[in-house]
Amino acid sequence: MQGFGFETLALLTAIGFSGPLLAALPRLRIPVIVGELTAGLIVGKTGFGIVDAADPTFQLLANIGFALVMFVVGTHVPIRGHEMRSAVPRALARVLLGGAVAFALAIGLAAEFGTGHAALYTVLMASSSAAMALPVIDSLRLQGPQVLSVTAQIAVADTACIVLLPLVIDIRNAAAAALGALAVAGCAAVLFVLLSAVDRRGWRARAHSYSEKHRFALELRTSLIVLFALAALAVSTHVSVMLAGFAVGLVIAAVGEPRRLARQLFGITEGFFSPLFFVWLGASLQVRELGSHPKLIVLGVSLGLGAVLVHSAGRLLGQPLTLAVLSAAQLGVPVAAATIGTEEHLLVAGEASALMFGALLTIACASIAGALAARGQSAANHDEPTETHTPT
Repeated sequence: MQGFGFETLALLTAIGFSGPLLAALPRLRIPVIVGELTAGLIVGKTGFGIVDAADPTFQLLANIGFALVMFVVGTHVPIRGHEMRSAVPRALARVLLGGAVAFALAIGLAAEFGTGHAALYTVLMASSSAAMALPVIDSLRLQGPQVLSVTAQIAVADTACIVLLPLVIDIRNAAAAALGALAVAGCAAVLFVLLSAVDRRGWRARAHSYSEKHRFALELRTSLIVLFALAALAVSTHVSVMLAGFAVGLVIAAVGEPRRLARQLFGITEGFFSPLFFVWLGASLQVRELGSHPKLIVLGVSLGLGAVLVHSAGRLLGQPLTLAVLSAAQLGVPVAAATIGTEEHLLVAGEASALMFGALLTIACASIAGALAARGQSAANHDEPTETHTPT
């Protein structure tokens, strides 16, 4: 591909349509990102080489998309509700149990495949994806105390693993990554205090009304300024923009995300930057390397099924098996690991593709588990006795 201009943007935007087109197929329920990743594979390194994932402009736009995707993921973490907070202790117990099981499996996998990435595999298999699982729960209208508990579990696991990933993907630079992560977290904490103070004084509500009246999109502009500033800090301290995006998203979720801002974020992220990022990610992966290293195919399967097994350990603590498997859905952490590992050359040849393959397996398993959970809930509701009134 020669240069990067409007013709390239038009092509990439058209390629991104593969996600919605596949997702529209009836009954299959293919996640949108699967179509976008697949299209990226076809037009990138693995396929016909139509787009150049190494182009600096393409990489910059993809990184913006990565930050925005993680921003949106952060806003989806339900941390404000009292019922959610009360479910955290039991959820934390399941996350810790899953982490222990993941650690034992990861040591064996790292030794078997000779990658030395036991810590990375632990975080991968223990992770959950709020961005994948919560929409599934909402779309299937799953309800009840167990569903609330698994929602809290997904939020805790997602947050913990996103924070831990930069520390474990490159153990040699873990200290520097920890300092960078602390700097990003500190700035996010300051942002939360400032936004909370502004909210208490009513300034935020007035700015919202003024912006809506004059169509200035002030909240979106402010959010993007903060996001890009924190992303710049992350890059300068050798931390992924993933953490910056997620931290800002958590702050917005904690303060309360206005519906108008949510719609605006949805428009710019899902309409352009998110599909562009996933197309870039697919284009940057070299899946052909899996053919040269067949063991890595087994690694991907092992990581995917291992994650399902790790989360199924929640059954020991009384969690329904369908909800346990549903919590195994992964997205942000494997995507971040593949992205960071590819950019920094931290993974062996073909390992990034194996990580994504494992993530897709968890999404497939979680989709099936969600459908079974919904069917079971529907059957339970149908079997509930209805009150009858006899005439007196």
